[in-house]
Amino acid sequence: MKKWMGLFLFVLFFLSACAPTKPAEAVTIRVALLPILDGLPIVVAQQEGLFEKYNVKVEILPVSSGPERDQLVAAGQADAMINELTSVMFFNKETPQVQAVRFARTATAEQALFRVLAAKGANIQKAADLKGVPIGVSQATVIEYLTQRLLEVQGFQPDEIQTISVPKIPDRMALLASGELKAAMLPEPFATLAEQQGAVPLFDDRLAPGYSFSVISVRKALIDQHPQAVKGFLAAIEEATQHINADPQKYSGLMVEQKMVPAPLAESFRVPTYPLKGVPTEAQFTDALAWAKAKGYLDKDLTYSDCVNPKLLP
Repeated sequence: MKKWMGLFLFVLFFLSACAPTKPAEAVTIRVALLPILDGLPIVVAQQEGLFEKYNVKVEILPVSSGPERDQLVAAGQADAMINELTSVMFFNKETPQVQAVRFARTATAEQALFRVLAAKGANIQKAADLKGVPIGVSQATVIEYLTQRLLEVQGFQPDEIQTISVPKIPDRMALLASGELKAAMLPEPFATLAEQQGAVPLFDDRLAPGYSFSVISVRKALIDQHPQAVKGFLAAIEEATQHINADPQKYSGLMVEQKMVPAPLAESFRVPTYPLKGVPTEAQFTDALAWAKAKGYLDKDLTYSDCVNPKLLP
């Protein structure tokens, strides 16, 4: 009897070991997403079923402004977003809340993300003409940071750089077009539209691309609880990025449909090239932190490891 019982248990163990295992239930990641070019790989991954391929569910929550995005993440109503290193730092000034886990977009020597333009008729033709001229920026963001760093690259002293806060891009464009702003920093594709409307391009972040990038950030609580889900999320975005870069114009209609480009540019603006996996370096982090502290936006040191997490990339 014992012999047969042992055989029965062996067969039962063997069958259970050979039985297909049920995949873990997919974790849902809620992404607060602005209608910006930086988000195209996330939308492509969603529409082409790549998140499901990597066993993760993604819910895209459309937002219309940075403050709305930040509020959703701070309240735990969204898990991920596209933002910038300074934004990550502001989230983490008391305790680590979010981590940058991947580049979203980066400037390169061939491709600009931001451009400084002068108003038509402002008699500003080159960067040197901006000394003492207030430049419209979004305060305490990558736009203000980048404006200062690009002017410094061109020999400006801190006391020669003046900025004025105009947070909303449409307002900045309107003031530039009317001449009430003599100069402004604008992201693409709005910089291209402003140029078409008569603004004078002066310089852009191709001068020093290492300063200019956006990141995908995720709540640290989600990373700690579900690291495999975040890895799947990033693997899907990586595959979507490869699809876009291989055939960019295939996605031009989606870019327009998602209102990532202004209507007047729908036919002419080309899909940009997106960066493959990577995160900001410690040097990039240190420079952004030094700027934020010098401006008085932060009053304490933060650590790279609290704010940037490279361990989740595929």
